[in-house]
Amino acid sequence: MSGHETFDHTVQQANIWLKKITETLHFEDRRYAYSALRATLHALRDRLTPESAVHLSAQLPMVIRGLYFEGWRISGKPTNDHTVDEFCAHIEKELPPKFPRDPKSVAQGVFEVLWAELDVGETAKVIDQMPGHLKALWPQEAR
Repeated sequence: MSGHETFDHTVQQANIWLKKITETLHFEDRRYAYSALRATLHALRDRLTPESAVHLSAQLPMVIRGLYFEGWRISGKPTNDHTVDEFCAHIEKELPPKFPRDPKSVAQGVFEVLWAELDVGETAKVIDQMPGHLKALWPQEAR
């Protein structure tokens, strides 16, 4: 542990999220959960307006917030991913080669964990901004 309570807490939260993603997507290795979370968060972040992306970030644990903003370029946002295939192509582009799950399953699994871990009202605002086809990637109760 770092000896700093706030930092240790956010690392613990990140590990809880990774464990939940590992279980949800039935990964054998937690490193896959990290890759899935990173790729999906980047696709989601880029699909949102910059203002909405920043609002969503406030809900994320500090360590995951850093991952979320990693490599972000504010220009050209939101992306024009209107179909599930376009959104999933964005995810697939960021996943390592020979990833053990398809990008649609990855998005659904990560969104399931986000729905469980984040504020329902704030997450609903994010979902409402997405095109109808992309909303289908979220858990039924989230739509």
